[in-house]
Amino acid sequence: MRRILVWNVMLLITLTALLGAKAALASCGSANCFLVTGTQEGIASPGQLVLDLSYRWIPMDQVHRGSQSAEEALVPRIDFENGEIVQNGHREIRTNNELAQLDVSYGVTPRFALTLAVPFMNNRTHEHAHVPGTFTREDGTAGFGDLRLVGKYALWISTKHLLVGGLGIKAPTGEYKLLDHDGEINEPTLQPGTGSWDPLASLYYAYQIIPHELDAFVSTSYQYTTENSLDYQIGSTLIVNAGVSYRINEKVLTSLQVNGRQAPHDEFHGRTVSSTGGRWVYITPGITVQASPNTALYTHLQLPVYQYVNEVNLVPRYGLIFGISHVF
Repeated sequence: MRRILVWNVMLLITLTALLGAKAALASCGSANCFLVTGTQEGIASPGQLVLDLSYRWIPMDQVHRGSQSAEEALVPRIDFENGEIVQNGHREIRTNNELAQLDVSYGVTPRFALTLAVPFMNNRTHEHAHVPGTFTREDGTAGFGDLRLVGKYALWISTKHLLVGGLGIKAPTGEYKLLDHDGEINEPTLQPGTGSWDPLASLYYAYQIIPHELDAFVSTSYQYTTENSLDYQIGSTLIVNAGVSYRINEKVLTSLQVNGRQAPHDEFHGRTVSSTGGRWVYITPGITVQASPNTALYTHLQLPVYQYVNEVNLVPRYGLIFGISHVF
């Protein structure tokens, strides 16, 4: 009876999140997967240090026009030197993203913790053709990304409930002026950083349906982006997640979640950049193995169920994440 209840609850939450996200929220950004790992969202105990190391692989080679498949992705090229948007300047073919990040959380008080996200590896292999021009795979980028520091406060703690609010800032620590093979500033979506200071806010709620066995959660975050020194502004991002986790035994925890993201068009010199922004929804099964009392290994697979791009662009085929978390 209990197992039937578990799967019914998981199905109900998944369907609810899918219907809600499809209408207004959603999207896996062109460079990052977004999900709840289960190791970074709560509040660390006072003096407790949590290190979380993750690796993400996101291949992008599917062409979409709106939410439908298309044959060709002709997108604008940003001519930073002359301050112009060159329409249909690039034909996008493929971008493979390899991302590695270290998240460091430290408990300051029973209700307050600090989290620092360190995206130390951003490797993007990119294939496209200049229009007019020839095919090249020499315009990929690699480098250190933008740091994010977030303060998290437990607004509500009880036996079954946990509500955590967060406020933070993204710092422009990553390169955003890397050059392509022609010696011009590369595409903004390929750069390791954005070049802007961006405030962000988050909210995370977890509920124990069956204590120590079945949990549910919802979370949301919003990052307000500002213009960088090149007069380019990435679209502000809204993320909404919902899901459940079920503990099979003391060492194995399974999860199922729906992840949605939405972002408007980017802007350059105050003008809309077409083929940027959109809405995406992913369903994400995952598993966490407790290797020791203080160490957990996890993996998640993000599968697209809805992908809508403004105008036309590439979308991810899937997202794969591996991670390890350790508590000191």
